[in-house]
Amino acid sequence: MNASTLDLASLRQDYRQHELLEANVKADPLQQFQVWFAEAIDAQVPEPNAMTLATVSTEGKPVARMVLLKEATEQGFVFYTNFDSRKGQNLAHFPWAALVFWWAELERQVRVEGQITQVVGDEADAYFRSRPRGSQLGAWVSPQSQVICDRTFLTKRLQALETQYAGQVIPRPPHWGGYRLQPSQIEFWQGRPNRLHDRLCYRLGESKTWQIKRLAP
Repeated sequence: MNASTLDLASLRQDYRQHELLEANVKADPLQQFQVWFAEAIDAQVPEPNAMTLATVSTEGKPVARMVLLKEATEQGFVFYTNFDSRKGQNLAHFPWAALVFWWAELERQVRVEGQITQVVGDEADAYFRSRPRGSQLGAWVSPQSQVICDRTFLTKRLQALETQYAGQVIPRPPHWGGYRLQPSQIEFWQGRPNRLHDRLCYRLGESKTWQIKRLAP
């Protein structure tokens, strides 16, 4: 069975939980994100910090994958990864990206676009130390996005590193750190009946102030 034989129309849902009005949102989109993120946690959305990260390849093609948000402040949205990975190579070539959060339980979506900078030094070291020891080792084990021969390649490297760092503090790999997306545009999407969804888009103007515009669904 494939998509052409399924009754995909029967999967349609009519969203009715909430509304999104200009009078009820924060003037700063990062503060509004914090409100919605807290509500996603309260609603027990599975992994509310999971987000789609879209980058541009060296060939100018879009590339997307799921990553986990690790920090969201006035300075931007932070995630951590291997700098030598495909996403790292994309961002080295073109340091702009987009994020998408989808919280189905609340019928909400948040879209973020902006410039990327690296998180390195003490900040990256501090986050690395906060990770479980297995995850710290995993950052050394995996040559992320490279072709490997089989699963045994990873298990043997893990065993070797467990021996090497037994009883020791594991340092942060030089090829591993964070990225911070500094937003220039954030859109909040709230599902509404009859596909007439609410879309409020914050855009950062030349004066570095946020302007809110309503977009047609």
